[in-house]
Parts: sequence; structure tokens; C-alpha cells
Amino acid sequence: MDFDLTDGVAVLERTPAALRTMLAGLPAAWTDATEGPETWSPYVILGHLIHGERADWIPRAQIILAQGADRRFVPFDRLAQFRESEGKSLAQLLDEFASLRAESLRTLAGWRLDDAQLALEGEHPAFGTVTLRQLLATWVAHDLGHIAQTARVMAKQYREAVGPWRAYLPVMDR
Repeated sequence: MDFDLTDGVAVLERTPAALRTMLAGLPAAWTDATEGPETWSPYVILGHLIHGERADWIPRAQIILAQGADRRFVPFDRLAQFRESEGKSLAQLLDEFASLRAESLRTLAGWRLDDAQLALEGEHPAFGTVTLRQLLATWVAHDLGHIAQTARVMAKQYREAVGPWRAYLPVMDR
């Protein structure tokens, strides 16, 4: 499927509500659970998405749209959520994410992007030349990947409890 901005935004708009529905009001046994050492809990995943709203998608799109002399992106800190989320409740993170995402989508809509703008290029520190279209498609896929990750982490908490049904639950072994 080719990237379509309207269809992509439809997913981006729903991510905060999807995570709120999945996580709000759950005990920490669900939201702080991980898949093991060096893996992320739903709480940490949410913090990561918040950091992305601040430091990744819109800031990088602005670099591309500016088409200045330096189109290189600042490297993304994939662990920033650990310090940025410290001391915040899950409810606070859910609210913060919803607010930041709404702001990001207002900014995106205000640009009224056309195909020529979506083809503009920036410079990723690891991948080299990337287009705005690729960045925005990645934003959508990134959201979906972390929603799936959140569901997988939660499902694995019952990995042993499901007994023999585990054979029919591939999520338990991914």
C-alpha cells in the first residue's frame, strides 16, 4: 500500500485513544510489566511515544520542509523516556500524549502538504536521504508497532497461565 496522508492521519488520530482504552485504570501489574530484562513496559512505551512527539516527527518534518542548507536530523534519543517520564503517573502520560499528538496533527494539517512537498528530502543520521513521505509513513507504522508491542507485552503476562492454549496463541512466543 502506498502512503496516503489522509489515511495515515486517520491512524495517527486514533493512537492516543487506543492506548487510553488499553491502559487507563489498569493496575501496575499490567502497565509496568515487561517481556524480560532490557524490554519496555506499556508505561515506558507511552513515554517513548511522547518523546517522539516532541523530538522526532514534526521537528524532522520541519527540517525537511525548510529545505535549508543543513537538512540533517538530530539523532533521536531512544531512551529519553526514562528520564522524561520519571515521577509521572500513567494517567498523566496518557493526557500528555493526547495533547501533544493533537498539537502535532494541527501542525501537520496546517501545512496542507502536496505531492511535491512529500517528495522533499532530509538527511537521517543513520539511513541517509529520506523523504517527508517516508517520514510520515514511518510515523504511522511506528504507532501501530508500539500498539502491537503494548498488546504483546500484556498478553505475555499470562504466558504460563493459559496452559495448553499457548499452542494457539503465537503472541506468547514472539
